[in-house]
Amino acid sequence: MSKPDELLVDVATLVESGQSNQMSLTVVTGGAVITGRLAPEGVWRQRVSDVLNDSARLGEFSAVFDTPTKNTETPTHLHFHVARILQGTVGIPETGGMYRVAIADVSAWTVGDFSYSDH
Repeated sequence: MSKPDELLVDVATLVESGQSNQMSLTVVTGGAVITGRLAPEGVWRQRVSDVLNDSARLGEFSAVFDTPTKNTETPTHLHFHVARILQGTVGIPETGGMYRVAIADVSAWTVGDFSYSDH
């Protein structure tokens, strides 16, 4: 989107202000469909930092995500956790991943997460 959808920005703003991680959302961006729950950026950064810190090979990158979030009035990104990229009938990764998506790059979206089937 050349101009981010104001309604989607409002959803992201509410997630950020309420520090809630229960909002389910599905977006289309760059030809991919990503479905999962949104998290406030600070919570998302901390989870990524924790995962990296626990890794023997990637621990040094933990500090990049452990920095405080920049307090801006309008969110520019969606922060997904427990999220999947949908490909056919499969969700990748099975256990859910952490994705950061620029709101300006979202071409379509809907409230709720889509189910997928492993069969």
